[in-house]
Amino acid sequence: MSVGLTRSRFINALRAYCSYALSLLGLVRVRHAPTFVSVEPASICQLRCPECPVGMRKGEQSGANGERERSVVSGERKMPRTVWERTLQEITPTAHTIQFYFQGEPLLHPDLVGMISEAHAKGLYTIVSTNAQAMTEAMAEGLVSAGLDRIIVSMDGLTEESYNAYRIGGSLEQCKAALRYLRKAKEKQHASIRIELQCLRLRSNEAEWSEFRRSYRRLGADRLVFKTAQLYDYEKGHALMPSDEKYSRYTKGKDGLYHRKHLSRHCLRVWTGCVITTDGEVLPCCYDKEHAHAYGNIMHTPLRELFGNERATAFRRAAIRQQPTICQQCWK
Repeated sequence: MSVGLTRSRFINALRAYCSYALSLLGLVRVRHAPTFVSVEPASICQLRCPECPVGMRKGEQSGANGERERSVVSGERKMPRTVWERTLQEITPTAHTIQFYFQGEPLLHPDLVGMISEAHAKGLYTIVSTNAQAMTEAMAEGLVSAGLDRIIVSMDGLTEESYNAYRIGGSLEQCKAALRYLRKAKEKQHASIRIELQCLRLRSNEAEWSEFRRSYRRLGADRLVFKTAQLYDYEKGHALMPSDEKYSRYTKGKDGLYHRKHLSRHCLRVWTGCVITTDGEVLPCCYDKEHAHAYGNIMHTPLRELFGNERATAFRRAAIRQQPTICQQCWK
């Protein structure tokens, strides 16, 4: 772990947790900057995952190499250098973690390795989440040498059939190769990067969960994480919904329809972090997939000012009461 816990970062984190604690008493005041930030290197993806806004968006446009663009929301397909430099400058004094993912596939940014290297040099803990379809042996070596602390590889099946039930257009074999490349680079460079294999709990792969537990280290990962799936049209059930409700975000009610399970009324995340999109918009969290609650743009206003402005404060007050739709969809 390479995070540099400077005095300014420690004080900022302390202020963030104090602010959150006050919110539990009904006092919403923010006098701090984000402690972590998710940046969106690219708003495009090669895959057509059915429950992902990038993969399922109608009226989409195709770019080079079959990439799918969320043109309805974002004006930039890949984060420009100017937005990245401003982001890094703004977050370095007070944030301790930067996550290189939001909705698109981060490996499609041509200078992702350089961005990670620059963030690492600033003492930021760095994380990437990827479908690994663009991973090559050279890229794996570059990510590890850049100082990447943690990489999450999404693999939702152990056969091509179960994998493609969700990761439509992807290759399981490519995903497995990516894990091998990362493991080889980690061992070659004696690096401390954590390779995490992530699997969505779906009906299509539920027969494989035990095998995932037995084989994830053999595949090259250091850790296995199962994650419940967010589904959009779930009220009457869904083909991807696990058979056992224990592994689902939804439960069947007496009316015969499925409902979201109970969620906490308070969310630490919107007090401590935010998302910065390819074109510099600042969003409250990763559930604001349509950019409906943007605080403003980092290219026009300092991040610290945006994080505590009236729009951000109004969103946090509403979030306490779970009024925004994105809060109702959240699963922590």
